[in-house]
Amino acid sequence: MKKFIFITAFLICNFCSAQNKFGNPEVDPVQIQKTFTDWSAYNKKIMLSRDFTALDSQSKEISKKAFLNALTNENFIPIRLKSADSVYNYKLFKILPKSDTSIKATINQEAFDALKNYEMEGKPFPEFSFKDLDGNLVTNESMKSKIIVIKCWYIHCAACIKEFPQVNALVSKCKHRKDIVFISFAEDTPEQLKTFLARKPLSYSVIPNMKIYMNEKLDLNAFPTHFILDKEGIIKKVVSNFESLEVALEKESKL
Repeated sequence: MKKFIFITAFLICNFCSAQNKFGNPEVDPVQIQKTFTDWSAYNKKIMLSRDFTALDSQSKEISKKAFLNALTNENFIPIRLKSADSVYNYKLFKILPKSDTSIKATINQEAFDALKNYEMEGKPFPEFSFKDLDGNLVTNESMKSKIIVIKCWYIHCAACIKEFPQVNALVSKCKHRKDIVFISFAEDTPEQLKTFLARKPLSYSVIPNMKIYMNEKLDLNAFPTHFILDKEGIIKKVVSNFESLEVALEKESKL
């Protein structure tokens, strides 16, 4: 009996030690699921495309792919654990049976998109050769030895347009870096884009008529999508929002 108690206590200690190593949840996983609105407000702070330490529901470290797979196919929500501002530890917590079904549906979709993006990282970017709105030829070859930032969008995408001021500010911030190039792939025609961009300027080089390329070569189903390519043309990061883009570019441009 004493031996059983000792082993149980040992296992509990080990579990608690794992918990303490990474910290406690920054929000109550139960309270945050009370309503879809409560969860949605918090979920905006969770960026699945960024680099983070992934933990399963028992606080065991797992791969990012396994973490995203669990969010895509099972009943979990991701919660950040308390830590320093620059440290990101995300842990899986069970979705409660009485939680709004929209929570699970939204997480499944977001995680599916994040997993799809993650699996593109480390691969060569598909070959391209197109002219931008100013008639300049843009190709993989012309971009050699440069860090390339690509924004994929279309004019009726509200989320794409909302981040224009932020991405424009990022271009301005990097204007002294001759080794960083900003280009964008847009679904729309040159005429549509010229009319639209006269009202809503974008500081990127804009390439029109890219719907087929984005659908067939990049297999995109969510917009905006941002790519960061290294100087060898390898996809280093694929993200879905400006916040993740800014963090990823800062990391890549320091290398």
